[in-house]
Amino acid sequence: MAHPPARRPLKTRQRRWAQALAARIAATGVSPNQISVTSLFFALVGCACLVASPRVGRPGVQALLLAAAAASIQLRLLCNLLDGLVAVEGGKRTPTGEIYNDAPDRAADVALLAGAGYAVQSVPWGADLGWVAATAAVVTAYVRYLGASMGTPQFFIGPMAKQQRMAALTLACLAGAGEAIAGWPGYAIPGVLALIVAGAAVTVARRLHAIARAVGAR
Repeated sequence: MAHPPARRPLKTRQRRWAQALAARIAATGVSPNQISVTSLFFALVGCACLVASPRVGRPGVQALLLAAAAASIQLRLLCNLLDGLVAVEGGKRTPTGEIYNDAPDRAADVALLAGAGYAVQSVPWGADLGWVAATAAVVTAYVRYLGASMGTPQFFIGPMAKQQRMAALTLACLAGAGEAIAGWPGYAIPGVLALIVAGAAVTVARRLHAIARAVGAR
């Protein structure tokens, strides 16, 4: 028998500020599905900032765009936190909640990681690396849902689950902003994209192993 929809384990879900903010939102007419769509909006803003960053002439503006991308990533994650809190703790679940919870997430991952590839100037294959990282992110989610379709729990194990990917990309954007101001070649973003690809490969292997063990133990 298939397991019910699982929730990604997040320590921030227990923080008072997160619960208080979710309670205020739940008291309004805003639905968790709307919050999920808003997360994609922030991801697209971040993508636009990343793509535009190497095309501006001034290092200060480039740094500002990369910092804005980092902020957009964190706002995307905040929406990801709040939509679940409003849906579950706020009692606003909807029949289509799982669709809105997951589909924008996959599109957001692709937008941000592929967009990060187009922000790379230091190597000629930056865009390719971004698309590989985006594909790797989608595959990690696919494997998680593959297990669920086989009746296992959803395994959120890393090392490059969504939170880890986005934390790494946020730091890369901030480091890239520093590189732009200092006039250095931008190696932070391609380096982190390569790390995300490598980490995603390990994540996929670990999840497949966990699924196989769970199926074999039945």
